[in-house]
Amino acid sequence: MTLKRIRLELARSHEFPEGSARHGYEFVAPLDRRHHIDPEQWKAHRAACVVRRFWGEDTADGHLVHRRDRRWAFHYDPAQPVDTDEPGYRFDSHAFRPNEYVSITEVDGVTRTFRVASVAAA
Repeated sequence: MTLKRIRLELARSHEFPEGSARHGYEFVAPLDRRHHIDPEQWKAHRAACVVRRFWGEDTADGHLVHRRDRRWAFHYDPAQPVDTDEPGYRFDSHAFRPNEYVSITEVDGVTRTFRVASVAAA
């Protein structure tokens, strides 16, 4: 198992017809040989599983969490419950490979699609 740094960039949308490399996420996660997030390795390395959300000039730092409902999410404020953060759609079964697409329900309640721009050793 190795920790990977995964960069997600906003895919094409009505608001961004060409997508945007200035809007997205970069996070660290343990990936198994099928490129899925490994929950057992996450437990052993959860402190290293950080996320940075970048939206133009605005950024937010947090952690990748595995919620009670078995969904992966990005959690930013330790004073708030994890249910208030940004869950990934089917992150438990998705392969994180370049040029794949994933969806995240962001804190504003909007689900947006992101392209996996890169996966590299963390």
